[in-house]
Amino acid sequence: MPQSPRKVPPRAGVPIVRAVERSIALLRAFRPGRTRQTLTELASTTALDKNTTRRLLHTLEAGGLVEHQNGLYALSYGLLELFSAVDTGRPLREIAGAVLPVIAAETSATAFLWVHKDGMAVCVERVRPPQSLVEVTWSAVGSRTTLNSGGGPQALLGHLPPAELKRALDQDLARRTPFTIADREALAARAAEIAKDGHVLAVDDYVVGLSALGVPVFDRHRQLLGAISISTLGDHARQLVASGYFATLESHAAEIGRRVF
Repeated sequence: MPQSPRKVPPRAGVPIVRAVERSIALLRAFRPGRTRQTLTELASTTALDKNTTRRLLHTLEAGGLVEHQNGLYALSYGLLELFSAVDTGRPLREIAGAVLPVIAAETSATAFLWVHKDGMAVCVERVRPPQSLVEVTWSAVGSRTTLNSGGGPQALLGHLPPAELKRALDQDLARRTPFTIADREALAARAAEIAKDGHVLAVDDYVVGLSALGVPVFDRHRQLLGAISISTLGDHARQLVASGYFATLESHAAEIGRRVF
């Protein structure tokens, strides 16, 4: 299940508008695998009564953020319009947009671009290869995950400044498979190992049977911008590592970083 960002404490003296808070909860109730839901499901997920849920959904529908058809609600085109105005990771995403297809094509693996936000990793771009060895349907653009699994998220983990690393370790760590590191001390040790190696090979910790290669992206001042990763079958990932692909992936990351101002 995708991770929700930790709530930011309200500003002193500024009240929270309950209707808006509830509307946000409804929008966040939609996720991959549950893109269309009934009124009853949405009311249950958000712990709202059906009448309140219906009124909020009707308002969101009128604003073009939700659509209703055949008894099912879904997110609508209006959110895509809002997404086009999201500034988080924009310069990085625009530059990496030309590089990720190259990575996907030369590895036959799905390529991802990640940024760090509030102790979590946010997927800001995903590119499938022309000929894929396996269909990677998770980590859609905009999805969040804790930094304890996956190549890109762990590449971020290993290069965070101390205060941000602590925040990442303090998250409610998602245990996606039996191989996911969910112990904070073990994860801190893993972060130190990644910082030393400079790259990540994540095996079976996001989805059993798949592995990921991840490297950080730095700007010309060595400030962490994000991370790029690829996800593929375990045997294929090991072949890429044996062939020296980490060096190629790091070269791509360096190219992206040099072009970000």
